[in-house]
Amino acid sequence: MRFKDNGISTLRIILMVGAVMLALLALIVYFWHSHSATELSTSAIPTEEQKAYFHSLEFTDLHMSVAQNFLGDNVTYLDGRVKNAGTKTVRRLDLDLTFVDTLSQVILRERAYPVSLRTPPLKPGESRAFRVSFEHIPVDWNQAAPAIAPVYVQFSD
Repeated sequence: MRFKDNGISTLRIILMVGAVMLALLALIVYFWHSHSATELSTSAIPTEEQKAYFHSLEFTDLHMSVAQNFLGDNVTYLDGRVKNAGTKTVRRLDLDLTFVDTLSQVILRERAYPVSLRTPPLKPGESRAFRVSFEHIPVDWNQAAPAIAPVYVQFSD
């Protein structure tokens, strides 16, 4: 029994399969990225109830450290703990981190998300360590931990 040759080489089949796989990977990355951007949207405006709950969030053990990444660049880290001293389970927490120089002038603002849809909820009375990394902090930074202010909190249903 003889097979009819369609004129499609093995190389062409491999290239077509590779192109389809790359297209699928691109779609996965696109949808994952768009979901992350939606999750960490900074446009959320807290309600009065959420603003009142900010006082129930305690931040302790804040300290800065520096380490080298695999490329040899320095990366600065903020390590700390957040405690939910309130009565509600926190599903999402957005923080504003403010760095100042030696004259107490603001030189950098960053957002951090110690509790997000990718982490377990923070239950009442529970405390959790968090770490935020910074690749570029201005050289005139005063070397102290940034001021931390909650800007959004979301509760579990």
